Amino acid sequence: MNLNDEVRQRIDELVNGNQVVLFMKGTPQQPMCGFSARTVAALDSVIPGYASVNVLEDESIREGIKVYGDWPTIPQLYVNGELVGGCDIVMSMLNSGELHQQLGLEAPDRTPPDIHITDEAAEKIREATEGHEGMGLHFQVDANWDAQFNLAPAQGSEIAAESNGIRILMDLATAQRAAGAEIDWVKTMTGEGLSVNLPSAPPPVHQLPVTELAERLERKDIRLIDIRSEDERSKAFIEGAEVLDQELMDELAALPKNTELAFLCHHGNSSMGAAEYFRKQGFTAVHSVTGGIEAWSNEVDSEVPRY
Repeated sequence: MNLNDEVRQRIDELVNGNQVVLFMKGTPQQPMCGFSARTVAALDSVIPGYASVNVLEDESIREGIKVYGDWPTIPQLYVNGELVGGCDIVMSMLNSGELHQQLGLEAPDRTPPDIHITDEAAEKIREATEGHEGMGLHFQVDANWDAQFNLAPAQGSEIAAESNGIRILMDLATAQRAAGAEIDWVKTMTGEGLSVNLPSAPPPVHQLPVTELAERLERKDIRLIDIRSEDERSKAFIEGAEVLDQELMDELAALPKNTELAFLCHHGNSSMGAAEYFRKQGFTAVHSVTGGIEAWSNEVDSEVPRY
């Protein structure tokens, strides 16, 4: 594919007009592929805000960025006008500390977290790893705080923690999330297996009924964030709601993590994605408005148009 001048200029402006810009599928709030999601999680663990380009919204950018940097896949991260790479490279740089250096940040804290493995869990792990000499037991906690184990060779950049004679390898983001982790072996109605308790995990997103939202807006003890498009907001809006744009994203990122945030969309579905994004950033009082502005019109204020 040839890159025409118009598309090249647009990409030039995006690459050179932002210190950090991620070309990805979807948005940081709603990644549309696993590789983009992993890259977003890596960046979110290091810096509070960065520019992003959803290549799914523009086919010319989606194909043009591959030619621009001679890099065939998405996502692609650019820092200070230079191509850093895709998901695997970003993850490797995060774990080695090179990403921090590239972004001009202090070297990450690589202190192994305190974890506790019960006697029964340690015994089961030893049974499972017997005969797999040379393989390391890797522990990963992703951006959704879902935990998993796997056996694979050590890469050398992992952070190692030990408990009850078991050595566990973690990437940098997992090590930060795993502080105080308790690993046990449990039996349930559906079977048995390892159970992981993560004390650092933020509380789940709370579903906020519109009637309760109305009371809280009256008390002014919560911020309402409208994630809908400009076209939708022109059809109906709630007084006092703030528009989720890059400026507000940066402002929210700097707020205390116990700030009460409620996210609003049309029917209450897309708002869950935005709320989850902020929950992953460590916010502990995040809400999604149940039923969205449609429910607000039906249950609180019928003068707000339905569409």
